[in-house]
Amino acid sequence: MNTPVLYGPIGRAVRRIAPFLEADALGVYVAALSMWSAAIGGTIKVSSRGNARPVLLWSALVAGTGRGKGTALRAAHHVLDKALGRFLATHTTSGITSGASMVNHLWDQQEATAETEHGRDVRAFVCEEEWSEVLRRVKRDASFTTKLRTAWDGATLRNTTKEEAQEVLDPAMVLHCHVTPSDWSKYVGESEAAGGSYNRILPFLPGSAPMLDDDRVSLPEVDGRDLSDAYGWATARPRLITLAEDARPLWRTVRRYARILGETLPDGQAVFIERTAEQTLRVAACLAASEYSEQITEEMLPAAFTLVRRSVQDAVRITKGATSPKVKRQPLSLEDKVRARIEMHGGRATSSQVLPFVGATAAEVKALPGIVVTVERSGKSGRPATVFSLRGDSSGDSAPQPASTDSNANGDASRHAEPQPASAEREQNRARVVRLDTYRPEPNHARKPAPEPKRPEPLEENPFRALL
Repeated sequence: MNTPVLYGPIGRAVRRIAPFLEADALGVYVAALSMWSAAIGGTIKVSSRGNARPVLLWSALVAGTGRGKGTALRAAHHVLDKALGRFLATHTTSGITSGASMVNHLWDQQEATAETEHGRDVRAFVCEEEWSEVLRRVKRDASFTTKLRTAWDGATLRNTTKEEAQEVLDPAMVLHCHVTPSDWSKYVGESEAAGGSYNRILPFLPGSAPMLDDDRVSLPEVDGRDLSDAYGWATARPRLITLAEDARPLWRTVRRYARILGETLPDGQAVFIERTAEQTLRVAACLAASEYSEQITEEMLPAAFTLVRRSVQDAVRITKGATSPKVKRQPLSLEDKVRARIEMHGGRATSSQVLPFVGATAAEVKALPGIVVTVERSGKSGRPATVFSLRGDSSGDSAPQPASTDSNANGDASRHAEPQPASAEREQNRARVVRLDTYRPEPNHARKPAPEPKRPEPLEENPFRALL
């Protein structure tokens, strides 16, 4: 369960367009789930112990500039736009920088829809692609974080700064934001999270995105009929989603996971994962609604847990750099430096490729155990070169060989004197380019349907032992 499962019709749609994206599919899936939760948040509730709660999923893509955050958001919009009708066009907003403006926006929407056929509508998808700008401003408003907590809980929001007091019942606001790791550490600190304001947001570190060889190819169409039908089912009337009996054993495991992990981590990291079980339940309810189900089954809950567990791991990674003490690196020994230089050059390196970089003489290197030294000559009149290799390396000799003037020896030396130029480390750091031809169908053949998602494997008795 280490890899998040892209579950249901939303997961299938994301996998359908993933090969044509320069973005991590996980980021698309997360943004799409937040949009979906906002769309159904006005009528869908979830309960585990008789206490109905909203299914609102707040998320954050935490990555540097150019890591595909914006691409993932646009791809998620492509997946859900048609299925949700005009919801995204009429309910998406941004730039809410105070608690008063948040309540005022929802109150205006409530008043505008109070006399419509479907009644009051307080759904909102707040998308902040430059969240750091918002965080800089809200530092001056003490009520902002309080109202954030209230909105996520689905409790009544009130604004008394206006001449006429504003009140919003059962708000269904979802926040999706983009921020860099440095700004997250700067503005979303331990003190803010300890108050419960920002640990209601699921943070994700998107993986590296492939670089496509053709940026003119548009995203393929997505069959949104299943999602469109599910949206109609979810918004037709209020519904309460509950846990099926076969999902309750795993639910108890998820709750133990959150509690034990919270007691194990430092306080600065534990505050960000206090709502792991609640977030898992909300994700599972959204997945259930996408399949017209009023029950969370034993397939849906593990899929939700894989996503929230990934967010827990990413939250620890984000905060670890700021809370963990820096460990002073031990200096490398001369032998380690020499071995590294030899391995970097393919197993054989000349003295000019080693000595200037390790700060040692040839005699000091020759005295090291495990280092084989050979003197080789290129051609009859070539200058002899000292070559270092690792003992036991197939590319080197088992013992030093004296230089030979025999023509055969010179020929062999000329074939082995030059070190191998390729560097494995350099090859690994090259950008990964994916050719779109791989994903284009063969001529005169029908496109194969997308494979069905694999069922999440059942949890072992203690699935979070490794994380602890």
